[in-house]
Amino acid sequence: MENIFFVSSKLGWALSAPGNFFVILAVAAWICLAANWIRLSRLLLSISALLLLLVGTLPVGEWLLAPLEKQFSANAALPRSPAGVIVLGGAVDPALSEAWGQTETGEAAERLIAMVYLANLYPDAQMIFTGGSGSVSETEYKEADYVRFLFEQLAPRDRAILYESQARNTEENVRNSKALINPKPNEDWVLVSSAFHMPRAVGAFCQAGWPVVPYPVDHRTQQGSLLRLSFDFGTNLRILELALHEWLGLLAYRLTGRSDRLLAGDQNQCSAATG
Repeated sequence: MENIFFVSSKLGWALSAPGNFFVILAVAAWICLAANWIRLSRLLLSISALLLLLVGTLPVGEWLLAPLEKQFSANAALPRSPAGVIVLGGAVDPALSEAWGQTETGEAAERLIAMVYLANLYPDAQMIFTGGSGSVSETEYKEADYVRFLFEQLAPRDRAILYESQARNTEENVRNSKALINPKPNEDWVLVSSAFHMPRAVGAFCQAGWPVVPYPVDHRTQQGSLLRLSFDFGTNLRILELALHEWLGLLAYRLTGRSDRLLAGDQNQCSAATG
């Protein structure tokens, strides 16, 4: 069942991603033109041109991401002595790392920076990084393996860190980590993930009966400057795809029972009583 959910989510996103949708619109317009369906071809081209204009000039993706990033406070107070810190994968490209023989990070590298910071801040806390392969085809390359390689260079050699390398998505991050460390009730566990992803992550932890203390990083929106022109089609499209992917993920997790709520936040976190 988990494999069906994983594969179907990947295929569904491939069809609904904005960049792919623009291509489908253009191809459909060309087919209609070839078939001499002129009015339909013009309609599809008009829709395509309008969408391209909006994405190319306005930060539409940031408008969708902003509500997610505001759900949890940045730089919130941390517990004095947590039992541990959980860092979710998504910062390293495993296939690219394998190709070049070194750890290749992406836009979410702040997750790893926070991991170093918290490892030094809490020398006695249990650290765990959870992340395997989110790819359908290149499953042999595990993100945790390359994060381990990086931290052997950065972290103190006597710092114990657990690496969970089988999780393919957020729900498996939670399930595999819980099975690995068996957290006790009323313990404080700090969760590190990107700010836009934190609502889904916290919802999944709550569903598993594991309350966490959110530590969001990797913000993508320019807070206080969302009403602006942004002439950067590539960046705007990438952020729009990120936002739509996360909103669809939130909906899918709620509908399939992988999260206990649609949108977790500071005001509606799960309580320790759920554990």
